[in-house]
Formats: sequence, structure tokens, C-alpha cells
Amino acid sequence: MRIKQLVLASMGLVAASWINSSEAFAQSTVPPIVGRDADWATVTQVSTIVGASTVFLMPRVYYSDPESTVGWKGRWHFSHFAPMMTMAAATLLVDGPIKNAVQSVRPGCSGVDPAFAGPGSNCETYGGPSTLAFASWGAFGVGTGIFLVDTLKYSKGRFNAGSFIGNVAVPLVAGVLTSVGRSVDGVGQPFETQNQVLAGTFIGMGTGMLVGVAYSLLQRPSCGYGNSIFCW
Repeated sequence: MRIKQLVLASMGLVAASWINSSEAFAQSTVPPIVGRDADWATVTQVSTIVGASTVFLMPRVYYSDPESTVGWKGRWHFSHFAPMMTMAAATLLVDGPIKNAVQSVRPGCSGVDPAFAGPGSNCETYGGPSTLAFASWGAFGVGTGIFLVDTLKYSKGRFNAGSFIGNVAVPLVAGVLTSVGRSVDGVGQPFETQNQVLAGTFIGMGTGMLVGVAYSLLQRPSCGYGNSIFCW
């Protein structure tokens, strides 16, 4: 009888110690809430939207030199959805599979698995490559590629200030604001490290440039029929 009591008591002690250690382990895996600057979050989101929308709403500008239509022309192509959707898909690819494969944690989240990070901890996702930097500089790459092809190939080297502002200047400023805002140490920790932002910047710029050049080479800026400013 005494042996049975000892066995039960030992089992109770083992169970109690296991429960306590499990609770301690669970508590140790819960990440602290990492403070990040909400103002910079808004700035980077707005700058990314402004840069991308400027490029994808910008008409194709070219210099037409036949005698009847000489001068600058602007045409909106519905085919512009092709590079827009391509870059959107590439951004989702960066934000999901690529980030999960690289597993580069955000600042202040060292040792924290995003899969087990609590809601609102600001550690729920990996940081690199920076998604917003990729999207913002990707739009700059697309706009720059379109501007270069339209200027050098279709306009025979003639420079158009409007096309430059919409395709290059505005996205460039938006990209700089996005990169600074994602890596700046404002209130608390930055959203991403400088290396994570740089990775998103260069990958996005290169991808966007390839997409912009390919699209503009395949799609002439003129409509090809009539004088409509909207064409397929």
C-alpha cells in the first residue's frame, strides 16, 4: 500500500513539474510587442501607392512625326494591366514564398518564429526582402523602362518632361521615401533592417525594369487605329 502511495505521489510530482515547465516554455516563446513608428508606416504605404499608381495610370507618350499627326501624343492602353498584374503577382511572391524561404526576421524579433508570434507583436511576418521597397522600386523600374523605350525607340530621342515626371521622377521620390521609412529608427524599432530594404529595392528595381522594357517593346505607344486616346 505504501509503495502504491509513493508511486502515485511520484507521478503527481512529475506531472506538476511537467506542467510548470510547459507553462514556462510557453511563456518564453511569446514574443514581446515590438514598438514601431505608425507615422512612418502610413508614409511608406502612401508613397508606395502614389509611386505605383502614377506609373500605371500614366499614358504612353510618344512623338509622332507623320505630316498629318506631327507632335506629341498620349495614349492610354488597357494592355497596361499586363505589367501591373505581373508586378502585383511578383510582390505577392516576395511577401509569401520568398520571405518564408529566406527567413530574415524583423528588427527586435530575434529568436521569434513568426508562425507563433502573437497578434499585434509586430513580429508576425519576416522582414526581408522588404515587400514595400520591392513594390515601390518595382514601379520605378517599370516606369523607367517604359520611358526609355518610348523616348529612344518611338520618339527618336526626343525628351518629354511629362513622361519623365510621371514615369521616373515621382516613382523615384516615392521609392526613396519608402526605403527611408521602412529602415528609419523612429519610435521603437524600424520595420526592416537596411539590408532587408536594400534587397527589396534592388530586386524590385531589376524586376520592374525587365517588365517595363519587355512590355513597351511588345506594345507600341500608338493605338494603331484611328485617333482614340484609349486603346487595347
